[in-house]
This record gives sequence, C-alpha cells and structure tokens, in this order.
Amino acid sequence: MAGHSAWKNIKRRKAAVDAKRGKIWSKVSRAIIVAAQRGGGDIKFNATLRLAVDEAKAANMPRDTIEKAIKKGTGEGSTERYENVRYEAFGPGGAAIIIDLLIANSNRTAAEIRTIIDKNGGKMGVPGSVAFGFTQQGVILVAAQGTTEDAVMEVALGCDAEDVSADGDYIQVTCKPADFEKVKGALEAASFTIENAEITWTPQSTVSPDADAGARLLALIDAIEDHDDVQKTYHNAELPEE
Repeated sequence: MAGHSAWKNIKRRKAAVDAKRGKIWSKVSRAIIVAAQRGGGDIKFNATLRLAVDEAKAANMPRDTIEKAIKKGTGEGSTERYENVRYEAFGPGGAAIIIDLLIANSNRTAAEIRTIIDKNGGKMGVPGSVAFGFTQQGVILVAAQGTTEDAVMEVALGCDAEDVSADGDYIQVTCKPADFEKVKGALEAASFTIENAEITWTPQSTVSPDADAGARLLALIDAIEDHDDVQKTYHNAELPEE
C-alpha cells in the first residue's frame, strides 16, 4: 500500500534545523517544558515528553539543555505557561495549511500570524476549514540501508501498523496515533535504524502548484515557521525536490 510521503516535508524541516539551530532549540525546549508540565518529567511515563526529547536529540540539543527544559516544566526555576493552539490557512496554489503553536499571548500571536499569511499571499481559514482534509497519523522513517521493505513490513504489520512503503533511502511506516509507541518500540527492538518518528497530519489528497505558486508557498511556510510560537506546519502540496 503506497501512502502519502512524509519524507520531503521532514527533510525540509531537518534542513531548517541546520540553518536556524538556535531558533529550533527554542521551539523544542518549549515543547519539552509543556510536555513536562502536563505529564511529569519522566519519559518512561510521559509519551509526549519522550517525543519532544527525541526531537531535541535529533536537533543535536545538548543533554544538559534538555534536562534544564524538563526541570522548568516540572516547576524548577520557571513559571512559563503555554497554550496549544492550531490555526488553519490557505496558501498559494490552493494549498491547505495546518499550523500548530505553543503560545503565551493568543491575541498577539493570532494577529502576527494573520499578518504573515496575508503578506505572503495566503488567507487565514476558520477552524475546521482545512483540518477535515487531513488525518492524524504516526509516521516512522526507517533507514533502507541494510534492510528490506519486506523485513520492515513483517515487524510493523505484526504490531498493527497501517502501511509500509519504500520511499527512496527510507522505508515509511504509518500507524494510528494510539499505536505509535507500540510500532516504534517494535521497530527499535528489531534493531532497525529509525531516522525520524513523529505523530503528524497527513493530507487525504494533495495539490500540485506550478513553479511560481510553489515558490510562493515555500516562502509563506518559511515565514510562518520563523515565528517563535510556531511548532510545526503541515500542508497538502506536492512540491519538487529542492
């Protein structure tokens, strides 16, 4: 079964990590703080915190910085409080965009995000105007080197994964969010190399903007992601490799 490829968007995000490491660390720290505030500071018992720490490690955040963020979340030396907010928007080429944020001042951030979208050829949507076209999924990327799609499939489908598909240098495994930890754990136990694992929003259908619209869409997404309160963006556009 061939599903939507998440790798292009993930690869682009990894490139952004290298280009804007300080800003990425700030965003990941905020995610760690919130996860620890809500579920405690032990990654064994807090799956959301475990995911945030995994992302921090993928961004090469130092261990002591991760530990400081966890301590802030559990109340040691910080009174920071953030709210989960999701905005929806339309971009150039008819693209649908989901924007996940952690914010301290909702009125200010809403105005700033709206301005960014308007200035870059997009349009703010109302709640539900975009999200209905996406499905939340767990997406795990396994390095293809040294293994085969069949080998990954045998393990993944045996623990309730929904789909396994080869995607260049990676084998993409998708699953329901509720099964994410189980599937990821089984793949790790089988000694596969996991390059990326996250719960993401996958589009049910895609659009293919022309070169001009695609360039303007990327500029819009870059501007949105540059905002300190934005954690992640998701869209339904099929864009060429950069």
